[in-house]
Parts: sequence; structure tokens; C-alpha cells
Amino acid sequence: MMGGAFRLPLPSGERVGVRGFDVRSRISTAEPPHPALSPRGRGVIALALALSACAAQPVGPAAAVPEASGGWRAVASAPDRLRLRGWRDAWVKALGQARAAGHGGDIAAEGPLVDPDSAIAPVALPAGEYRCRTIKLGTPPGGALPWVSYPAFRCRIDPAGEGGFAFAKLSGSQRPVGRIFPDTARRMIFLGTLQLGDEQGTLRYGHDQERDMAGIVERIGERRWRIAFPSPHFESLTDIVELVPAS
Repeated sequence: MMGGAFRLPLPSGERVGVRGFDVRSRISTAEPPHPALSPRGRGVIALALALSACAAQPVGPAAAVPEASGGWRAVASAPDRLRLRGWRDAWVKALGQARAAGHGGDIAAEGPLVDPDSAIAPVALPAGEYRCRTIKLGTPPGGALPWVSYPAFRCRIDPAGEGGFAFAKLSGSQRPVGRIFPDTARRMIFLGTLQLGDEQGTLRYGHDQERDMAGIVERIGERRWRIAFPSPHFESLTDIVELVPAS
């Protein structure tokens, strides 16, 4: 359960609360200790120990997506592979909607950030803290605004094995978390999930298709990168997250 507390049905006087990956236990001293635990009590303690063992395993953004010797294609769902294949069509359509709505000046001002052809090699993505700014382009049927620009939030990128990285947006109400996989000299691929509101847990990729995310990571300038999310499930046709190192 994401962000909530899970209560185990324990014998009288015992309680274990699990929030995220934190396990704490309290045993009341109001009664003298029992000489032996009941089978139910032994089962509860075994479950608590198992949860505690899970908590000791490596956690973090990359835990949302498993490593794979076959690269991102061995992990990505069929719908996400389709979204990534159609990235350019979604982007061009989104830009057309934004221009038609009077945002030509905004598009020109953002320059290479919103230009689908501005990627440069090598990707050379460094680890560390970033300032992340999101622009939502285009609108699906029934949507409202074809251009929305948000202020910068905090993100972090850390090495995660096999030449990849863990990525997490650390602030804001919509926070992508997941793994960045190597692909070509000009791009990497992000697969992950979307955290919402005050959620603390990491939702496993593939558990909820509408929360799965797939994006293209590219360098667009000196110390400037982006992640483009084609055909997101909510609000827009393409989301672009600008990544600028915080220091």
C-alpha cells in the first residue's frame, strides 16, 4: 500500500506497523510474558521478520524497474514501446496545437528544449542533483491547455548499474521515479512510474499501466538535458522535463 500504514493482526499486546519500508514493533508489559507463543503469534512474527528482511534490500527509484541484461526493450511494456516508437508524431502534433493556440513566442523562447531535433551526442549524463522544469505540450481530446510551463523542482540522478541511472523527481505533486537505460550515443531511455501527492512508496513498473512512464533522455546543450515523455496518460500529448545540474 502506497504511503499508508498496514496493520498486522497480532496477539493481544503486540503491534507491528509498516509504513513504506519501516518496520517497528511494540510489546506491552501490562501482562507477564507468555511461556510460549501460539501458532498464530509465531506466524505473525515470521511475517514481520520477512518484512524486515525486505526492508534491508536496496531501495530507491531504480527499484521501480528491474535490471535486464537485454536492456530497456526487455523491460518495457508493449504500450510503452508503442509510445516510444511514436514519439516524433506526438511531439510534432503537440507543437502544432501550441502554435495554433498562440504560443509561438513561447516555443521560440524555449529554443532547443522543445525542438524534437536538437539532441546532441554524447548523452554523457552526470550523476547528482538537478533542477527539473516541466513543459506540457498539446492536449488530448477534451483537454484544456496546449501549453503549460511549470517552475523548477528538485530531481536526482544516481548510478544504477549496467551503465544506467536511477532518476527521481524529489518535489512536486507529480513525481516520475525509475531507471534510465543506455540506448544510443544520442539518447537513453527512461522507464518508471508516477508518484502522486504525498505517496512515499515506489510503485513497481507494470503494476498500474496508467502510472507507467516511458521517456527519451537527451543532451541539448552544455550542462543541459531533457526527458521527453511521448503520449503521457494525463493532460498532454508530450511532456518535456528540462534537466540542469543544481551545481
